[in-house]
Amino acid sequence: MNIEIRPYQNSDKQELLDILQLNVPTYFAQEEVNDLAEYLDHHLDLYYVALDGSRIIGAAGVNRNFDTESAALSWGFLHPDYHKKGAGSLLLKHRLGILTNDSRIKHIQVRTSQVVYRFFEKHNFTLTEVQKDYWAEGLDMYVMRYQL
Repeated sequence: MNIEIRPYQNSDKQELLDILQLNVPTYFAQEEVNDLAEYLDHHLDLYYVALDGSRIIGAAGVNRNFDTESAALSWGFLHPDYHKKGAGSLLLKHRLGILTNDSRIKHIQVRTSQVVYRFFEKHNFTLTEVQKDYWAEGLDMYVMRYQL
């Protein structure tokens, strides 16, 4: 596996929506597929695509708020064939590298679920809040913070 990370291009959108759909319902609620489309069209800041050769295998983003010196990790996901094989860690380290080298950012947060939060714990994120059934019934929101 030779993973490359590059900036998102509009032509990636449908393939990413298809990959996200493969993660429903275990990791995402069905309605989040439309939410991702809305995000890609109107709300992205920095967004990256992971490729294995020429195959798109996932993506992950960052939304920065310089007024509050903070950043949120956004819409990270992989094709199920690549779960637990290191690609998620590469995408996370890529984003953290960008943010930790930006002196305007003092706090990093991620909103995830009980299905994935241990992944972020392994990368030094601390759980700060839980909201039951936030994303959908059975998918709780776990708010986690990374201290710079």
